[in-house]
Amino acid sequence: MTAPQSARIVSASREIAAPAEKLFELLASPAGQISIDGNDNLAKTDESQRVRAVGDVFTMELTNGESRENYVVEFEEGRLIAWLPAPTGEQPRGHLWRWELEPLNAGSTKVTHTYDWTRLEDETRFPRALATNEQYLQNSLEALEQFATQAS
Repeated sequence: MTAPQSARIVSASREIAAPAEKLFELLASPAGQISIDGNDNLAKTDESQRVRAVGDVFTMELTNGESRENYVVEFEEGRLIAWLPAPTGEQPRGHLWRWELEPLNAGSTKVTHTYDWTRLEDETRFPRALATNEQYLQNSLEALEQFATQAS
């Protein structure tokens, strides 16, 4: 099974009525990510983790009981965070999760969530990757908005 490169990058954006700094705090906290996971894939994590730079690694336990190490490969405080997940003790398999925040004004932010699996080579994982569509990303954006506006 092959998929064209263009089908291997899925992205969704939403304007959220919250400052970028507030949204980023949630995204840089793996514990916060559990609250906004549109795939219902994340179960738990060490509450003390907070991403601060490229090279950081944070861990998550999935709903299926497996654990993941997430290698941060892009980071700009308050604006950008992206990571490559891998089963614990293994190398990343080639899919990337990214959050980009663009402040529109003091109380509003354009948030873009992207799933990029252009470097995924394990074809046994392609069906799951293909199933991660724009709706899953929109679900996460909606959950981020709800969480941020409820916490106001």
